[in-house]
Amino acid sequence: MPAPPVPPAPAAAPRPLDPIDRSIMRLLQTDGRASIRSVAEQVHVSRANAYARINRLIDDGVIRGFTARVNHERAGQGASAYITLKIVQNSWRTVREKLRELPGAAHIALVSGDFDVLLLVHTADNRTLRELVLTRLQSIPEVLSTRTLLVFEETDLLDPGPPAGGPALAED
Repeated sequence: MPAPPVPPAPAAAPRPLDPIDRSIMRLLQTDGRASIRSVAEQVHVSRANAYARINRLIDDGVIRGFTARVNHERAGQGASAYITLKIVQNSWRTVREKLRELPGAAHIALVSGDFDVLLLVHTADNRTLRELVLTRLQSIPEVLSTRTLLVFEETDLLDPGPPAGGPALAED
């Protein structure tokens, strides 16, 4: 008789972050390309300490990666919308996988309240957005209804202005 499957080990409890860790995270959210030296100087620690802390934040899964923040309008995606979806009960995983495949899907969240899913999309124009909603989204069998909220203007709270430049986490 085969042995019963071993349940996965419980996830380690999150390590508490101190003010220096929080400062490092804020700096890297603002400029993911900041050099180790720059980060160390701004949080008043040695380069070795800053390097070790950043690596620990990455290893612990606190920092999941480094990405570019895109100006969608300048990138040819002039229409943005939040779309709320009501879905068939217990179909979240299936719906999530189908939504990931949508062109322009930027954020997907399972939420509570009057609807089940909140989807942020960026498309070239309103015609493309209309096609996405009426053809692609509403053809997913598990989607019961949608509501589209057009974004007229948005503000990136992490954007301090023009990027500072420099290689990503360079070891100056």
